[in-house]
Amino acid sequence: MFRLASVAGASPRDLAQICNELRDGKINATGTVTLTPSATATVVLDPRVSIETVILLMPLTADAAAAHATTWVSAQDSGTFTLTHASTVSADQSFRYAALG
Repeated sequence: MFRLASVAGASPRDLAQICNELRDGKINATGTVTLTPSATATVVLDPRVSIETVILLMPLTADAAAAHATTWVSAQDSGTFTLTHASTVSADQSFRYAALG
């Protein structure tokens, strides 16, 4: 009989907990980034990112919401992505991001 727990190196209880968290939307695919003040690009390091990853941004502050329309992922590679944005002195342009795929 094939046993997933022995292949994954986890107990059945651990696997059940992981499945329950996935069902509840806890996929461990999020992070937080603050745009670099007085710069036009911010580099984010995240080992979950690949060239195929979809990056979704959600503003966390009013200044981030104002910058959202002109902020985009201009480059990405294994373990990193770059956000290009307008240069501003504001230091509170914080976003939560989801890295999917």
